[in-house]
Amino acid sequence: MNVVFAGTPGFSVPCLQALVDADGIEVVGVVSQPDRRAGRGMKLTPSAVKQAALDAGIDVITPERLRDHEEALAWLQQKQPDLLVVVAFGMILPKSWLEVPRISAVNVHASLLPRWRGAAPIERALLAGDEQTGVCIMQMEEGLDTGGVYARATLPVTAATTGPDLWAALAPLGASLLVDTLPAIAAGLQPEPQAEDGITYASKLKNEERQVDWSQDAVVIDRLVRCFSPAPGARTTVQGKWLKLIAGRVLARSHQCLPGEIIGLDNGLEIACGSGSVYCIEVLQPEGKKAMAAADYLRGAALKAGDSLTVL
Repeated sequence: MNVVFAGTPGFSVPCLQALVDADGIEVVGVVSQPDRRAGRGMKLTPSAVKQAALDAGIDVITPERLRDHEEALAWLQQKQPDLLVVVAFGMILPKSWLEVPRISAVNVHASLLPRWRGAAPIERALLAGDEQTGVCIMQMEEGLDTGGVYARATLPVTAATTGPDLWAALAPLGASLLVDTLPAIAAGLQPEPQAEDGITYASKLKNEERQVDWSQDAVVIDRLVRCFSPAPGARTTVQGKWLKLIAGRVLARSHQCLPGEIIGLDNGLEIACGSGSVYCIEVLQPEGKKAMAAADYLRGAALKAGDSLTVL
């Protein structure tokens, strides 16, 4: 099978590498987003997928757009792909692209469709407290993640799972499922239509969603911290400076204080949350400093019980 691969971030690389290593599959081209400025020097840097393609000696293009881009479409047509495989590409594929592959255009989507269609399925599953997530191999169509599903694999989400945990686990899970499923698709496997019930949308994350609202239950705050840890980090403020929360836990105790109030300093920063719940900050990053244990931070911070953390 001749395959053209479309992807951009590091999450996509295991799928690309699995296709390169698979018997009976030839990756004839890769399309990725253009180089972006990154790092302290703000140098133009290729995407993780582009770099992996170059390392493997695969022809790669990086168009700014796909719609009405005749040169990019001609490149795809010249490759004569049997399959177009898309993994976290970051652009909407126009109908003209979806019609090119001889067999199908497929997407590796990091959720259990129809739950969490859209841009941020990993984070939304964690923030919502889902007890499981997974990956789907989906037939692409013009709708937003509406195509039928060829195969799916599940992954449990525990009370200790972090955002990086899910990214690290779902990428290889998707790669394995992809190479296992493509031969069946080539042999005529038909996708199963998505259920009409249970549709949710994983909208792109906004920067303000990182801000801790201490009036929420500690369980919700814990999900927020785990989702954004260690970067970009959930944030609050203390004494007029921001504080990034890296790790913590929900305490089995209650209170009658105002949300955001410090109610204990013995085992970390114990903070009053909504519904009488308590969250203990154990690892944090003060403004202008490196991440550290809360106990180390407290040795140099002039904080006491009754002080408050506030929303940014």
